[in-house]
Amino acid sequence: MNAELIAVGSELLLGQIANTNAQFISEQLAALGINVYFHTVVGDNPERLKMAVNQAESRADLIIFTGGLGPTKDDLTKETIAEMVGKPLVYDQDALDSIMAYFKKTGREMTENNRKQALVIEGSHILKNRHGMAPGMVTKAKGRIYILLPGPPSEMRPMYTDFVNPYLSKHYSEHIVSKVLRFFGIGESALETKIIDLIEQQTNPTIAPLAKESEVTLRLTAKHRSKEEAERMISETEALINKRVGQYLYGYGETQLHEVAFNLLKKHNQTISAAESLTGGLFSQMITDFPGASSVLNGSVVCYTNRVKETQVNVPGSLLETDGAVSEACAEVMAKNIRNLCGSDLGISFTGVAGPGQSEGNEAGTVYIGLADQNQVKSFKYQFSGTRAAVRTKTAKTGFDLIRRYLLNK
Repeated sequence: MNAELIAVGSELLLGQIANTNAQFISEQLAALGINVYFHTVVGDNPERLKMAVNQAESRADLIIFTGGLGPTKDDLTKETIAEMVGKPLVYDQDALDSIMAYFKKTGREMTENNRKQALVIEGSHILKNRHGMAPGMVTKAKGRIYILLPGPPSEMRPMYTDFVNPYLSKHYSEHIVSKVLRFFGIGESALETKIIDLIEQQTNPTIAPLAKESEVTLRLTAKHRSKEEAERMISETEALINKRVGQYLYGYGETQLHEVAFNLLKKHNQTISAAESLTGGLFSQMITDFPGASSVLNGSVVCYTNRVKETQVNVPGSLLETDGAVSEACAEVMAKNIRNLCGSDLGISFTGVAGPGQSEGNEAGTVYIGLADQNQVKSFKYQFSGTRAAVRTKTAKTGFDLIRRYLLNK
């Protein structure tokens, strides 16, 4: 089922209020597996409303209207829709009795135009308004479903929740299942290239790439009357993706890369220490975001200057003179020495050029990361781009990814 939302009210076009109703309804429909392809806003004008409805009828099975059910002359939604579906307006006695009772209770005079709010399209399924006067309605005509709801969110939302959602769930809903796959170490364009045929052939499930900070996510979404079948479809698609880019997959949903590395360190009973030049303590700060970090992180040194690299991490001055601080040799010595100094299972180091200028003849974004265990030490060179903050963040996350891969292969 494809739905279109039409909000009626000149105040929306004038920017006097925001169309929060459309956001709410779209979110609710998505949870039922009903597609929403278009939002339309039209002023209080019957001819323009007819144009909007004609267009919606050409591309939607379900058309939901908000607004235009009130007592004034510019509230013309139900009059216009009644004319277009060829049905008369009749009074809903329950609604009329409720309106009359309200005015009697409050001691206010009921003007004749308030009776208009009790008018409904003949043959409609009536939606009671427990928070206002004008009832909503569901009308079937021309092979489509028309749902008319009041405009005020305080009336529309409870009416939708109490009546529309159960109605659609019973008759038209599908189960919608989503799964978010998180990747690191591959760019959005490179990942898309490797699975482009799967993306181009997608119908159900759908595959939606999204670039995040230093990462890429894929949202897989399947719809089916059976939840179990939708989950099976998701699993099949994920398996196809894993064959292509599974080495970059590190987690699901809202899981963060440093969380995965932290949990793996705990699982393998491994401790780590860090010598941080370029990252300035960012790596250690990310680890200590988690409770129980003391069981994983033995310690760290922010060795931003060469003097501190020499005096605190025991990097030989001769190495700094010959190879430089931004080098493979420096990264390896830093990783090895910090491990020994802190008595940890693993040592990791970060050195490089955050930018914007060069350093020691190295371009901005040049990064070396060292990783040491009791048997060996390795260094890894990267060339990152972006702002200083982006380079530092990418560097720290890459460190966590190296730890993740190391422990998975252990």
